[in-house]
Amino acid sequence: MLILRHDSSLRHDTGGHPESVARIAAILGALEARHWLGAEVRDSSPVAMETLCAVHPEPYVDFIRGACEGGGGYLDADTVVSSGSWEAALHSAGGAVELVDELVGGSVRAGASLHRPPGHHAEAAQAMGFCLFANVAVACQHAIDAHGLERIFVLDFDVHHGNGTNDIFHADPRVLFVSLHQRPLYPGTGRADDRGSGDGLGYTVNLPLPPGSGDEAWCSMVEHVAIPLARAYEPQLVLLSAGFDAHARDPLANCEVSDQGYALMAGSARRLADESGCGLGVVLEGGYDLDALVGGLLAVLEVAGASEAPAAPSDLAVHPLAADARERWDLAPA
Repeated sequence: MLILRHDSSLRHDTGGHPESVARIAAILGALEARHWLGAEVRDSSPVAMETLCAVHPEPYVDFIRGACEGGGGYLDADTVVSSGSWEAALHSAGGAVELVDELVGGSVRAGASLHRPPGHHAEAAQAMGFCLFANVAVACQHAIDAHGLERIFVLDFDVHHGNGTNDIFHADPRVLFVSLHQRPLYPGTGRADDRGSGDGLGYTVNLPLPPGSGDEAWCSMVEHVAIPLARAYEPQLVLLSAGFDAHARDPLANCEVSDQGYALMAGSARRLADESGCGLGVVLEGGYDLDALVGGLLAVLEVAGASEAPAAPSDLAVHPLAADARERWDLAPA
């Protein structure tokens, strides 16, 4: 397994904001204490401007750079930058892109890009939800442009809907985007009837879950809805938009997922990647209780980097919400 990181994540200074330096410091400290789970650890490269501008218009990129170089401040009510945020954002997107290069090139089977700021809320020309650049979307577009991939599966299990990734590939069948998220919750998008548009109709899959949902609902949605849809898609690359704010301890949401729940969801994705003969990449998104963030992430990375995928749990029943979603997506009753 390959882990990509960079010290610039520590220089994205947001003050007392929930998306703070303490998040990445806790992650790096825990991984160092665990000897990086035996992974190769590498400093990421910054994203190339041409790669970044394949998703984000150049005037928007210039706006973000100017805001950072001008000393920073709030871009909206939720999203703040500092003088160090420009470099951090370049490495956050660059780490995801570099991860794709390594996975598609075959040098590693699994890997993780562990940077901040996160990315899945960033629209093509709008920073929001703590996010500046749409890291996973930039990596997907790079996989298409540089490697000729035609089928990329993105599973987003951050508790907040990944509206940026959703909208950037809304009309593009080359990315199957599946989002599990609490609804109602910020940013208010991600309705179950949003299935994409144009050529991408049917390649956007939103699986909203109510407050209070825990392992049974989240893991069932992944194993019994997301994975069957992805298996039929025959992905050439599997990416996880890995947020850990659906954890029971997280202060910004109301779901009840445990560390073991994250391990089970990662196991479903790992089995799919192995079956498909493709790489599995983990890209860090949210998670705002430090213990929950570290515990959930380590659980996911242990599964991603294991010598063998875990067996599918025999006792993971089809949750009623998953049964409803299977019916909406014309999957046979499980």
